[in-house]
Amino acid sequence: MLLAHRGFRVTIVEKNDRVGGRNSELNLDGFSFDLGPTFLHQKFCLDEIFAETGGASEDHLEFVDLNPMTRLSWGETSLHTYSDTGKMAEEIERVFPGSSSGFRRYMSDHAEKFRKIYPCLQQPFHSLTSYLRPGLLRALPYVLTHRSMHDVLGDYFDDERLKLAFTFQAKYLGMSPWHCPALFSILSFTEYRYGVYHVQGGLNRISHAMAKVFTNLGGELRLQSPVKELRISGKNLTGAELENGEVIHADAVVVNADYAHAVTRLFNGYSESEEKMRRRQFSCSTFMLYLGVDKIYANEPHHHILFADDYQANVADIQSQRHVSDDMSIYVRNSCVTDSHVAPAGQSGLYVLVPTINTRHGFDWENHQEEYADKVLRRIGERTGMKDLHDHIITKRIISPADWESSSIFMGATFNLAHTMRQMLYLRPHNRYQGYNNCYLVGGGTHPGSGLPTIYESGRISANLICEQFDIPYQPVDLASDYLRNA
Repeated sequence: MLLAHRGFRVTIVEKNDRVGGRNSELNLDGFSFDLGPTFLHQKFCLDEIFAETGGASEDHLEFVDLNPMTRLSWGETSLHTYSDTGKMAEEIERVFPGSSSGFRRYMSDHAEKFRKIYPCLQQPFHSLTSYLRPGLLRALPYVLTHRSMHDVLGDYFDDERLKLAFTFQAKYLGMSPWHCPALFSILSFTEYRYGVYHVQGGLNRISHAMAKVFTNLGGELRLQSPVKELRISGKNLTGAELENGEVIHADAVVVNADYAHAVTRLFNGYSESEEKMRRRQFSCSTFMLYLGVDKIYANEPHHHILFADDYQANVADIQSQRHVSDDMSIYVRNSCVTDSHVAPAGQSGLYVLVPTINTRHGFDWENHQEEYADKVLRRIGERTGMKDLHDHIITKRIISPADWESSSIFMGATFNLAHTMRQMLYLRPHNRYQGYNNCYLVGGGTHPGSGLPTIYESGRISANLICEQFDIPYQPVDLASDYLRNA
């Protein structure tokens, strides 16, 4: 979208019959689901991208600022989260008496941390000298630490459940709060400060809106056009060969396929081997249920997270990548209480996500997925107001880690490369792919990382680098500075 606006002739080749990839729409017997992301954070990042093309995100999308944002449940204890600091402090005090002062300290301290770190997420890291940028030097004390997110929240809260309310966001990166680097404690800050948004019709509408802007700007969008391999000459990519034999020539190539799948399968042997790639650290996977239900659970929240009885043991099982935990954590989205566009009248579509192991050690999902789905549904029935859920499901789709892998996601790791200190910033695959002059990466496998806002930033970083390569001027839009000043 940005490149088409800046005057480039851009062709998108998409293997599926719809845009969006992991942020696409899944249709099931009259129900519409988001395939992947359901939380929109840092809306101002999305606003900037649409503004740069001369419009506003609201011209194309209808946003709902969710308040309360999420219900968090530990057994019989539940906490509602708000982006209103006063309301959130009151809710914390109601559920965890005496803890609201720690929340206010957290918000104050992390406003400064966010101001220091956020600019680092908008710049490429192609050389070690990138660390010498003045902005990054100011952020280094937050980056160069061996503390985890969970360690940081221990500075503010004593109750383990309350620590989890500010660290479960590590799951947006497919990681454990006990292993996720401390700098990512800003994830929960961005929720509690700037809110969580829903897009009417589902977050996949963002992909559709971008595609519409792109084609209106003259971009060519070709669906059902899978790539067989990228064409390479020395250190340059000359284009791509499609599976139908057609060759598309290009001056620059942007790779938005799953990073590890792309570099092991599409570079015709000129990039990394699968054996070498498997030695890297990857995120967890997800077990998904998309449920069409013949009633609406009006008293259930839009977003609901049910924590495992022993959350630390649950995430340790997932980190080990060997054991599928029966004491699972479950996320349920009941968007029909907010959005009438996604299900037939009087019915609802429930989206269920369970973090679990990726396919590194070959668990037999094909023969166990129905059994596991029943366990998940039983726990939802026991721990929510949806006691009769099993009796009202009229259609169901399961996506297991093995299914994610078969859809070209390496090892079924839905959140891509893990965000460890050895796989961040300069040590993460670069936005201009190493070893090539004109190959650019976008998506969760490159800098800045996973999650919708950071993935959009990866697209903007690569678009800027392409403009610099071809000496094409562009006028960036900066809305974030006002948010940073007022954090």
